[in-house]
Amino acid sequence: MNSENFSLSEKIVSTSYIRQGSQARRGHEQLIRRLLEQGKCPEEGWTESTIELFLSELALMDSNNFLGNCGVGEREGRVASSLVARRNYRLIHGIGRSGDIAAIQPKAAGSSLLNKLTNSVVLDILKLTGVRSVASCFVVPMATGMSLTLCFLTLRHRRPKARYIIWPRIDQKSCFKAMITAGFEPVVVENVLEGDELRTDVEAVERKIEELGAENVLCVHSTTSCFAPRVPDRLEELASLCAKHNIPHIVNNAYGVQSSKCMHLIQQGARIGRIDAFVQSLDKNFMVPVGGAIIAGFDESFIQEISKMYPGRASAAPSLDVLITLLTLGASGYKKLLSERKEIYLFLSQELKSLASAHGERLLHTPHNPISLAMSLDGLQAESDKAVTQLGSMLFTRQVSGARVIPLGKEQTISGHRFLGFMSHSEAYPCPYLNAASAVGITREDVTLCIKRLDKCLKTLKKEGNAAQSSSPAEPSSQGDPTGESDGRS
Repeated sequence: MNSENFSLSEKIVSTSYIRQGSQARRGHEQLIRRLLEQGKCPEEGWTESTIELFLSELALMDSNNFLGNCGVGEREGRVASSLVARRNYRLIHGIGRSGDIAAIQPKAAGSSLLNKLTNSVVLDILKLTGVRSVASCFVVPMATGMSLTLCFLTLRHRRPKARYIIWPRIDQKSCFKAMITAGFEPVVVENVLEGDELRTDVEAVERKIEELGAENVLCVHSTTSCFAPRVPDRLEELASLCAKHNIPHIVNNAYGVQSSKCMHLIQQGARIGRIDAFVQSLDKNFMVPVGGAIIAGFDESFIQEISKMYPGRASAAPSLDVLITLLTLGASGYKKLLSERKEIYLFLSQELKSLASAHGERLLHTPHNPISLAMSLDGLQAESDKAVTQLGSMLFTRQVSGARVIPLGKEQTISGHRFLGFMSHSEAYPCPYLNAASAVGITREDVTLCIKRLDKCLKTLKKEGNAAQSSSPAEPSSQGDPTGESDGRS
């Protein structure tokens, strides 16, 4: 309804009523105008009515929704199912063009505007959460691993002789396979144990650079968010090292946007050294469906170079999801979620510490990890070799999702590379342990229920262990058998 239509409506319905409706409509339009003017996340969240009005207006700007449109091409935004059309708010053309994911589509002005606004709003959120000097970003319809691959492939054109990526070890498959998929050889640098924490061995990274030759190193691939007892990499030292040796630096910031500490590390690293790009997941940070990531950096030309490396058009779904979410929450709503996450982290820490103490275990001291916590399972390991892995199964069947149980000595081969102690980020971590994380969206009820079920599982396993020990015959002595094989030990 424009002003002319409102005027015509006054001939049908009382003028005072129509003017009241017109003023209400203007309220929605003023919110949309401010978004278009500023390109920032609104401070207060919008109602669903405003968001749906906005998306409907955008969809009407795409050619597939033109009245009387005659499409004779191979891609005309045709959709067989009306359910699919509604699911996507009739924004069917996707984003970008064949040569650039950030390019404008002549047939899809609405979808193109959606893409540009989403990137602008997300950039504002990255600044709001701590990386104030970030220059550019874009949403890509791939999860974190493939988005990292895109960054590595872009660097290939800048450093054609490079073969290696130096990677402080983190036991997570997708970031490792991202390097393999891009065609590079990961050079794994083991972490060093400091107290309970696994931290970056910066000296070992520099030795690798000197050993391989800086010109043969594509980049250093570091990590912020991770599972305890590993903690975020020493980004400031690594960034300084990369600047010193003129080597690019790509940061895997998978779920680090929700952590002010992780974002501060990126900001400081870029300030005193070199960070070329940092990549973060949409689903882990903004509570949207899996399938999108944000690639961001401090040099706008390099970020544009990455976007142009993406082949073909792309799905608009991740951009649409995150824009709807941020418009719903507003900046204040998102900041509130982050504040609540921090509070629940402290609550989870206290609850795990109490539970650990009650079962003769301890909460590992990992103050540099702002999201994930770890509880030792030494006593459980002493009960039975299988008890540790059994705990993981018991928690899963009792609907405790996300908790990770890490046994000792697991081996894993990924793309021909063999990892000892896989999942523990170390070849020989001193104890088995259980992970739990306080990620955005978690509630106190989640923590309370998890602790209650974990307590029951530990009691059950201890009871079963005691019963097994009381019913089994005394173990034969291994005296005179130097191998210890008579009692099953090596």
